[in-house]
Amino acid sequence: MPPYPPPGAAKKLLKYVKLVYQYIVNNFLTLLLIPIALAVALQILRTPHEILLNKIWSLLHMDLIMLLSCLFLIIIVATVYFMSKPRSIYLVDYTCYKPPVTCRVPFSTFMEHSRLILKDNPKSVEFQMRILERSGLGEETCLPPAIHFIPPTPTMEAARSEAEEVIFSSIDSLMTKTGIKPKDIDILIVNCSLFSPTPSLSAMVVNKYKLRSNIKSFNLSGMGCSAGLISIDLARDLLQVHPDSNTLVVSTEIITPNYYRGSERAMLLPNCLFRMGAAAILLSNKRRDNRRAKYKLSHLVRTHKGSDDKAYKCVYEQEDPQGKVGINLSKDLMVIAGEALKSNITTIGPLVLPASEQLLFLLTLIGRKIFNPKWKPYIPDFKQAFEHFCIHAGGRAVIDELQKSLQLSAEHVEASRMTLHRFGNTSSSSLWYEMAYIEAKGRMKKGDRVWQIAFGSGFKCNSAVWKCNKTLKKCPEDSPWMDCIERYPVFIPEVVKL
Repeated sequence: MPPYPPPGAAKKLLKYVKLVYQYIVNNFLTLLLIPIALAVALQILRTPHEILLNKIWSLLHMDLIMLLSCLFLIIIVATVYFMSKPRSIYLVDYTCYKPPVTCRVPFSTFMEHSRLILKDNPKSVEFQMRILERSGLGEETCLPPAIHFIPPTPTMEAARSEAEEVIFSSIDSLMTKTGIKPKDIDILIVNCSLFSPTPSLSAMVVNKYKLRSNIKSFNLSGMGCSAGLISIDLARDLLQVHPDSNTLVVSTEIITPNYYRGSERAMLLPNCLFRMGAAAILLSNKRRDNRRAKYKLSHLVRTHKGSDDKAYKCVYEQEDPQGKVGINLSKDLMVIAGEALKSNITTIGPLVLPASEQLLFLLTLIGRKIFNPKWKPYIPDFKQAFEHFCIHAGGRAVIDELQKSLQLSAEHVEASRMTLHRFGNTSSSSLWYEMAYIEAKGRMKKGDRVWQIAFGSGFKCNSAVWKCNKTLKKCPEDSPWMDCIERYPVFIPEVVKL
């Protein structure tokens, strides 16, 4: 009787077979050209020197008109190529707002406030407690001062005060870090989904920093947690048509006017998850910024599922039966997010995946169409395309679902989980806290590729791919993680008993 192979031997063998397959497919052209180049070189070596010199001499004595025509054609092709090539977009640097400890909301404080505010509705209090226990948030997340009052005081003045605090602090830090002056900013983009005052937040920034009168300013609202990458996309398009320009992008969500004070369960969820946060990003298309820039933008893909009614209404601002305004999060949210992610992956996959993964995906697709539709679809291994993943820290369920769908390891989603634990869901700015976490851990090396994935109301799934320009310093002084990075990662239990 033949001996059984040791446990895991087949799996180990399959792993090595896959590695060999990936090497052959991904380096197919190189493997094909090497023997051709060797054959040509060998033929040249075998040819007598006199014959070789005669051939070279005859080529040099070609018709002058033909030589000039070839040269002219090369110049035209090169000119068209360089003129049509899109400008490179550099991420010079960015900063994240770090709330003061006075804004901290431990679980005990949050639940005490909930009991006092919803004293006539104990079931809603119990529901919030269950959500908070399973949320993945830690004890150091922060809410704005107006929410600390009992009852909360979400006035326009308080909302403006929060906006000024988080936006101006982020911009001040960025200007100190990069040395850029207000007069050097050519384009300004501010995104905040739920707070859209008049004058706009972008006008508020122009007024505060006395920006130039010819600045191109934009204010994006109502676009959800994925608005940060929409702002980057808008900046990219503007930088293609405005040479030698700097763009300031500010991503935030103002919590003060959007704290729900009713008792509808689907509308109480955002209270448990959303917290203070903001990020300021400096982009440039100047070639001289290539050396000092942290990252270069490689790809940006946007997917919109708004044509579907369920997707459109899965994150919906509305009034409850008592007339209190809040954000209703649908039970179908995760299913819709999964569908949006699939659409986004279909577009970004061919741009970033190596040939070996694309071939496997294509063969599986053909097999399902021709032979058996019940074949399990092949999920491409995006770990071969990226070294780091920044998944929007929208909640524990979002991170769990993407980790499962993309077959990522615990380390790949560590930045997202730790950001959710330390800062909560900071909406569109969460991606930058995650990138700051990876940098603070000293993991970002030159040439590394980062995939940012964000979801937002509408329903949208947007993703950006950045390439690291240089090996970055571990935990700089202005990092939002500076005072706590040494104790992360932390263990996050499935349920925290309150």
